[in-house]
Amino acid sequence: MQILVGSLIGLLAWFLLRFLLMGVYTVDQNERAVKTSFGRAERVSGSKTTLDDPIAEFLRPEERSRYSYPQVRVIQPGGPYFKMPWESIRKVSIATVTVNMALDLEDPQANDGGARLEAVTKDQLNTGLSGQIRYRVSEANLYAFLFGIKKPFVHVMAYFVSVLRQRIANFEAKPVALPTVSDGAAPAAEAPLAGSEMTGVSINDLRKNLPDVNEYMERECKATPARYGVIFDASLITGIDPPPEVESALAAINTAHNQVSSDISLAQAGADQRVVQSRRAVEIETLKAQAEVEPVKALAAELASLHRAGPNVLGAYLRNVRLALYERAQQVFLEAGK
Repeated sequence: MQILVGSLIGLLAWFLLRFLLMGVYTVDQNERAVKTSFGRAERVSGSKTTLDDPIAEFLRPEERSRYSYPQVRVIQPGGPYFKMPWESIRKVSIATVTVNMALDLEDPQANDGGARLEAVTKDQLNTGLSGQIRYRVSEANLYAFLFGIKKPFVHVMAYFVSVLRQRIANFEAKPVALPTVSDGAAPAAEAPLAGSEMTGVSINDLRKNLPDVNEYMERECKATPARYGVIFDASLITGIDPPPEVESALAAINTAHNQVSSDISLAQAGADQRVVQSRRAVEIETLKAQAEVEPVKALAAELASLHRAGPNVLGAYLRNVRLALYERAQQVFLEAGK
């Protein structure tokens, strides 16, 4: 009997010790936690999903039903908190992590040890990319991070790399517009600059348009909080380099392209100058013709006015003009009557 009582007392003490001590937990400042009961995460009141949160605004219409996750109750930093024995706590760090974009979380030796990410351009040139990305867990979608994906960081990094490679493979630079003539005349219509497409080397376009590539990646990654529960704070591509075996050939192509571009620019400047000079010459000749015509038009208008004044006015005017001419003439030749 005493053994049975002792066993019951020991069992009760063990249960109380586990219930009281093992059920107390805290949450650090850089952590968030979710409580599960028999494996089911505790939801917020109602049937709200991530589609009711602003993070879902960047999802495409066909993705909304696929990435509809329940909103769970998030335990904020602090404590001590208490949980029942059948409950468990899933803690997540929300600290921002900065990694090399070439890092493979499953194989650290891949991509030259996480230093260089390979991608193929539209002209089939195998190039290397380097840069960094910053990401953190989305507090608004912890369900997707904890329960939606087995390895969320690996999945999100793979998503980023696939989007980046797709952009590199299809990137085309914007056409360069012709300069306009600003001499007061109507501006010339914009058109692609002749020879701008003769480079055919997309790596040059990528190097010149790195800000556009970075902006594209930021736009494409705005939906990752709703999809995977991970926020990309920033992504910065800092280097795009060809393989060493084509570096010299690419340098020669760039030199030739720069020479062609320089010749085209000089020819365009000369043509613009000749156009401006021709317009100036036309304006000068037009003004000269107008200067010669205006006195004749004024004289004709004056004679017409005199003619309208009466039948004898025009004859008197001509007689006065003739007399004024006689006063200044030294000799006068008159036609003799026949």
